Amino acid sequence: MAKVPVLRPREIEHILRRAGFVIDTKVGSHRTYYNPETKRHTTVAFHPGTVPRPTLKAIINQSGMTVDEFLKLK
Repeated sequence: MAKVPVLRPREIEHILRRAGFVIDTKVGSHRTYYNPETKRHTTVAFHPGTVPRPTLKAIINQSGMTVDEFLKLK
């Protein structure tokens, strides 16, 4: 299992879109993505800087992917 990397919100967005997610809602600095195939939702906070590793791990878990699957889409 790969180590959870340090990524910026735009990089996470790019990976989620490659995995089939589309923007569902935007509220303030948070964007919720939805995957119509897997029926999963995940939320990404678009704040300056990088996303903390525990937060990124939660995003990956919400998306239904493993860390390795997530990183292959980078």
